Amino acid sequence: MSQVVAVTKKGQATIPKSLREKHKIGRKALVIDTTQGVLVKAIPDPSMERGSLKKFLNKSSKDIMSEIRSVEFKHEAKLERKSTKR
Repeated sequence: MSQVVAVTKKGQATIPKSLREKHKIGRKALVIDTTQGVLVKAIPDPSMERGSLKKFLNKSSKDIMSEIRSVEFKHEAKLERKSTKR
């Protein structure tokens, strides 16, 4: 599949939506100079949690951190109650 795109005076070109979706190109892409021309590759977006343990844990990293903070808060509150009883 080939498409012609315009390049602005600043050197910016728009990657067609169909190609962005097909190759999962988000907010950033890697541009590589090759002997055949310029290669544009998708950079995985961490917020999409690709390669994370979500598929194994059924939780996002944000959910896990929230649970850990809750447990730590409860533990600290328990320790504080014990220290004020003395």
